[in-house]
Amino acid sequence: MQLATIFLGFVVFGFSENIKGPAIPRIQLDFLLNESQIGTLLSLNALGYLIACSFTAFLTRKWGIKRVTVAAFTVMIISGVFIFFSNLYSLFSASYFLMYIGNGMLEIGLAILGARIFVKNTGMMMNLTHGFYGLSSTVAPLIASGLMRVTINGYTLDWRGMYLVMLSLSILPIIFALLSRFPGDDIKQEERVPFRILLKDPVLWLMVLILSFGVVSELAVGGWLVNFLEKSYKWDAVTASGMLSAFFVCFTLARLLLGPVTDKIGFTLSLTIFSGFSAVCTFAAILGEEAWAFLFAASGIGIAMIYPTVMAFISKRYPNGSDTAITFTVTLMGLFSVIGNYLIGGVIEGVKSLFKADSQLALLRGLQAGYGFIGLCAALCSVTGIILYVYLHKRQEVI
Repeated sequence: MQLATIFLGFVVFGFSENIKGPAIPRIQLDFLLNESQIGTLLSLNALGYLIACSFTAFLTRKWGIKRVTVAAFTVMIISGVFIFFSNLYSLFSASYFLMYIGNGMLEIGLAILGARIFVKNTGMMMNLTHGFYGLSSTVAPLIASGLMRVTINGYTLDWRGMYLVMLSLSILPIIFALLSRFPGDDIKQEERVPFRILLKDPVLWLMVLILSFGVVSELAVGGWLVNFLEKSYKWDAVTASGMLSAFFVCFTLARLLLGPVTDKIGFTLSLTIFSGFSAVCTFAAILGEEAWAFLFAASGIGIAMIYPTVMAFISKRYPNGSDTAITFTVTLMGLFSVIGNYLIGGVIEGVKSLFKADSQLALLRGLQAGYGFIGLCAALCSVTGIILYVYLHKRQEVI
């Protein structure tokens, strides 16, 4: 029951995060938004994610992980209902914000549960469970594109109905969570590593940077790749969504197959190698333009490994303080996500302004620069991994 809750939880999480790719161009058209406004919207929603991360660990200690997990899925269902009825941009923004509150609670809840359960073959099991996120992310853009065209009794679901249907799937993990018994809620407070001790550890701060750069690069693909391909290369929605799905195929296979590699070569070295690979693929895809677009998908192989490997690292280094360490790193990661999405939209608009207004070349260069920022985040993740490895190697603490 615990595994079913985690696996289905990551499936729903993947859907909620990555159905936005095909939906954003339609949302943009309905509400007449420019790229900068889309970036601001995604940043504000990441702020909701950040807020949820900041209080979920506290709720976990007070309520227990079971109630927190059920509450997270319930919030996501409610947000889907509100999105369906959002005819005004203000209501839509609030509904989308609420969905990210649920996402943030779910992110922390599943991470804490995984850290408590997977005490052996941690890297492999963390990547396997997160592989279910990749599985749902792979099919999410295609399912979303298909659902938006479904007509029931003369009513076309469009993006609003699509969000309602997809987020309603949260009922499935709720059922398994209610039937489960979760470990670790009985750990006494005095047995936990004090928060002030964690804050003094430079390794934790380096993990914050690695996770932040890696996740900004990962999540930005779901929000910007379809938009990039449609507007830069005039791809149709189905083809562009197919490339996003190809990204998540690579993403998923990496998590399902390469988890044992992280256990074998070490978590620290894995973070450096895989994030560097993603950066190289992203920059090569941008410079090679349309002919090299397949490398956008290949970049998923590297970036897929960052989040679960960081979680495995934390669970090994802080066995009695993983709840607090995970909450701290993921909360600060959420802050970076707010800034990251805003910067991507701002970079696109800034570079466009350097060229002739409203020209196709201006749009192309702007989108290339914005996507280049995604590659830069992956590169910075790799550089920070090198710094972490050197620091730990000197102290003979490499994990």
